[in-house]
Amino acid sequence: MHLLRTKTIQRDLAADTGLKRDLTAFNLTMLGIGAIIGAGIFVLTGISAATQAGPAVVLSFVISGVACTCAALAYAELASSVGGCGSAYGYGYALLGEFPAWIIDWLLIAEYCVAIAAVSAGWSGYFNNALQALGLGLPEVLMHSPLDATTPGLINLPAASIIVVLGILLAGGAKISARFNEIMVLVKLAAIGLFIAVALFHVNPETWTPFIPPVERLPDGAAGFNFEMRLMDWIKQALGFDAEATRFGLAGVVSGAAIVFFAYIGFDAVSTAAEETRNPKRDLPIGILGSLVICTLLYIVVSGLLTGIVNYRELNVPSPVAHALLQIGQKWAAGMISVGAIAGLTTVMLVLYYAITRIFFAIARDGLLPQFFAAISDKTRSPVRCIVLIGIVMTLMGGFIPLGQLAELCNISTLAAFAVVCAGVVILRRTQPDLPRAFTTPFSPLIPLTGIGFCLWLMLALPILTWLAFGIWLLIGITIYFAYSYSNSALARRS
Repeated sequence: MHLLRTKTIQRDLAADTGLKRDLTAFNLTMLGIGAIIGAGIFVLTGISAATQAGPAVVLSFVISGVACTCAALAYAELASSVGGCGSAYGYGYALLGEFPAWIIDWLLIAEYCVAIAAVSAGWSGYFNNALQALGLGLPEVLMHSPLDATTPGLINLPAASIIVVLGILLAGGAKISARFNEIMVLVKLAAIGLFIAVALFHVNPETWTPFIPPVERLPDGAAGFNFEMRLMDWIKQALGFDAEATRFGLAGVVSGAAIVFFAYIGFDAVSTAAEETRNPKRDLPIGILGSLVICTLLYIVVSGLLTGIVNYRELNVPSPVAHALLQIGQKWAAGMISVGAIAGLTTVMLVLYYAITRIFFAIARDGLLPQFFAAISDKTRSPVRCIVLIGIVMTLMGGFIPLGQLAELCNISTLAAFAVVCAGVVILRRTQPDLPRAFTTPFSPLIPLTGIGFCLWLMLALPILTWLAFGIWLLIGITIYFAYSYSNSALARRS
């Protein structure tokens, strides 16, 4: 039963916890937009259309958006009633018990670590493109890690450098980081607005036909890296499945939804700001739901226009939005989009970096990780030790590890965490019906149960290799828990 010991719910969400309460509903909404609008809108829209769903990628974003909306409503309720900077980890600790909470935080660590490193690699490419336009491009050895199978180098220098810069910014405090984020968000929203304005006048309805292309079968290795595809094919054959990859059709729409889900990760990062928010009961639901609604609408509009100005088969490129504008002769707009992409990817890394440091701080404060990392800077009132540790890990990952398609590990971890949050709402309604709730999820338990169903559905659409990596990651986390966390948690010391 010690595995299920729970923390007491903090009724006063505005209590002083040591972190500085500076953030408003506007700051939180901008943080959410900063986390959500990035690689998804500038990269995944085109690649998912070309390789999975065709013009029906719009439906893929709708499916993912519905799943995220159910989870966001659950997050809003728990954030306004349970609170804490640990996000889903904190909710799990209060509702489900210590061991389930540890599993959740282990999933969140995978989500944010992989996402930050993956986005830093994309940022590196865009940044070097900008340098090349100025005649200052970096040599290849400084753009690839030593483990890169295709083009080995010394280090991905831009990827490592941007993480160091963002770490320094975060160490200055939440308010400074929020202001920088808002400036970058305005830049990328301006770039997206420019794309919409230009694309509206170049739409060719014929490119939307067929809206859901018929199913196509691909030869082995055509849908990904050769090693991964060979391994996946072997596993599928061992389980009796067709070894050939498929795309398009309704199955492609669902697979596309599982992939573009990466675009939505990050709105949960808003909930990690609970202890730095002036009025958490009011501001957290506004920030979580407001940012998700705005971003979902933008994803649907951009993906629809993108497949409306060029044929979806042309969009399997690293920068599909800029590529599409070049195809219709809008070079100046393509250049502006590249600037917006750099700003967009910067804010995604900043907000996710911010979120993981707060989650790590909450875990250390509870004793599940060394309490050395629970210290707060007297000057900035931010967890500087967490920022430094996470920064070192992220710098090594971004600079020296080629992530490839491990970003899908981020998706499956996020989906699992979202499912737990939705379950938490159902459990809390039964166990503590009288708990004060500033926001309540409508049509409960229907909405939370729908969220669980969507998350599990999208998880099943992910590749088998992703499930294997997911299982290995969980085994590592379970080992750490029983080797250290079980006997060192704050609750264990009190008992």
